[in-house]
Amino acid sequence: MHSTGVERAQITMSSLADLPAAASVLIEEAAQEPIILFEGPMGAGKTTLIKEFCRQLGVKDNVSSPTFSLVNEYEGVNGKLIYHFDFYRINTEREAVDIGALEYFDSGKICLIEWPSMIPNLLPEHYLLVTLQPDAEGRVRTMTVNQV
Repeated sequence: MHSTGVERAQITMSSLADLPAAASVLIEEAAQEPIILFEGPMGAGKTTLIKEFCRQLGVKDNVSSPTFSLVNEYEGVNGKLIYHFDFYRINTEREAVDIGALEYFDSGKICLIEWPSMIPNLLPEHYLLVTLQPDAEGRVRTMTVNQV
C-alpha cells in the first residue's frame, strides 16, 4: 500500500455507542473519496464499522463480510450502490482481478475494502485508509482515517 497520506480524523471508540459517530465521519469523507480501505487485526471491528456505515446510508440488506464471495453489493438510499470487499482469503491478486475488482474500483461507487494488504498492486492511486487498532484488552478501539 502507499504511504499513510494525510490524517483526516482520529476517533477513540470505547463502546458500540461510539460507532455511529465514527461511521458519520467516514460518510463525510466518502463524499470526496469513495474508495475506503479498512486495515486492522482480526476482530478489530472492521465489519462492524462497515455495517453501521451502510445502515446510515440507508442499506436495508443484511450487511456481512463477503469472505467467500469476495464482494457483496448493497443498495442505499436513492438506489446508490455500495460494494463491500473482503480479500482475507484470497491466494493471489488474480482472484480479485477475475471478479472484476478493478472495474468496481473505477465505478465511482463507494467501495469498502477489508484486507487491502492482500491486493497491494491493484489498489487505486487515491483512497481513504481506515486503520482500526484495539487496545491491549480489546475494549477501546482507535480509528484513524488518512487520505492517500
